[in-house]
This record gives sequence, structure tokens and C-alpha cells, in this order.
Amino acid sequence: MQLHKIWLVFDPRKTLILLMSFLLVLAFAIHYILMVSSSYYDFLQGPPIPAEAAAQITPLPSN
Repeated sequence: MQLHKIWLVFDPRKTLILLMSFLLVLAFAIHYILMVSSSYYDFLQGPPIPAEAAAQITPLPSN
């Protein structure tokens, strides 16, 4: 296979700039979606605990 000949069809500079631009926009979109959706689900602290379940939690005994 001669896959290196693909660069004879596409300009490498324009192709790589387009690829990096797409990846940058994708990264910003993913981070924006995660930051906006933190009111629904906080991925650092986990899902919110209902009040009934929180009332049943007992602290661990200290040693």
C-alpha cells in the first residue's frame, strides 16, 4: 500500500490546519457542555443525594 501518496492529492499544510482547527473547536464545545451542565450533574462530586437517603447516612466511628 502506498498511503503516503494521499499527500499528493491534499495539501498537507491546509489539511493539518483544518484538522487542528476542528479538534480545537471540538475541545471547546465539549468543555462548554460540561461546564454548563454542572447544575444537572457535577462530575467531581457525583449525583445529588435525595434528602431521605442523606438522613440515613451515619458518620463513621473515629479510631
